Amino acid sequence: MKIYEVGGAVRDRLLGRPVVDRDWVVVGSTPAEMESLGFKPVGRDFPVFLHPETHEEYALARTERKVAPGYHGFTFHTSPDVSLEEDLRRRDLTINAMASGVDGKIIDPYGGQNDLKAGILRHVSDAFAEDPVRILRLARFAARFRFSIAPETMALMSEMVEAGEVSSLVPERVWQEFSKGLMEQHPILFFEALNDCGALTICLPGCDGFASNENTATPSLQRAANLQLGLPARIAILALCESAMLPLSTHLKWPSALQDLTRLCVEGRSLLLREDWPLESSAQLLELFELADAFRRPQRLEEALTGMVCVLPERIGKKLMVTILQGLRAAKAVDAGHIAGETSDRSQIPILVRAARETALRRVLYEFSSQCT
Repeated sequence: MKIYEVGGAVRDRLLGRPVVDRDWVVVGSTPAEMESLGFKPVGRDFPVFLHPETHEEYALARTERKVAPGYHGFTFHTSPDVSLEEDLRRRDLTINAMASGVDGKIIDPYGGQNDLKAGILRHVSDAFAEDPVRILRLARFAARFRFSIAPETMALMSEMVEAGEVSSLVPERVWQEFSKGLMEQHPILFFEALNDCGALTICLPGCDGFASNENTATPSLQRAANLQLGLPARIAILALCESAMLPLSTHLKWPSALQDLTRLCVEGRSLLLREDWPLESSAQLLELFELADAFRRPQRLEEALTGMVCVLPERIGKKLMVTILQGLRAAKAVDAGHIAGETSDRSQIPILVRAARETALRRVLYEFSSQCT
């Protein structure tokens, strides 16, 4: 029985990056032996165990075979006879197919260290083509490391697209990889990698333009990445730049909060990207608050404004965000109860409250106009 650290932990350590998750492969053992040593079985498809103290995952060395279309169509084989090299061969990329023994020595049968140094993403074997999720994962790594894709790997990805493998991906799985890709350091490269192999229009319809440097989202997304902004802000940027994000959010079954944010950014784009707010525009600013349901749930508007700051010129974006949020506070401060108590005609209450809010917003916009002159 031998234990090896494998995959991303080995790769990231060689790159000098923080190691977040550690995975282990056990060679020469059986499920019975693992349980006798106190490991807790958790794998459904193949034997995976949790360490009794660290709770890290330990998987028995295995091979896999494609038996049906799609990314679920695999059978797995584990036995004490499966070697470390056989286990590493089933992995997606050479940079992820390295292991480290207890002595710290790197086991690298497929040239992962050379590809790390050269900044190349290269598939380990033709088994890459058996799992279409790997195309999305590779695109994520391109966006994370800013590595180039080996020509033979790009050709294989294109063949997978032409064979219809990518069409078998369920929306939830695409969303999972898409959301992770957006959060990488160079998110536009995620779209470029998918576009270059023909998978972008299939996986993310409506996102074609994001693979172009001429798209407004390109510098805006990179600014968000440089500022380490969260996923809502990056979603807001895409929605502010492309109306197709609204049907895509439904198709990929995004979380409801992100679907609502997308709807706000698409439907309120003209208001959110407005650079001039004169005194007479108080009614339009109030319209933005109502569209965002900001009096009850201000977070959605704040997320949209964070995306807006990245899309608009830097000189105006931050000032607009501050002004709009000051306006929201001023409008919320209007005492609707007091206004209601001052009139006997209840039908007039909404009209009077709205008028009071517009008055409060005009004061804020006056200060904004004064700062801009």
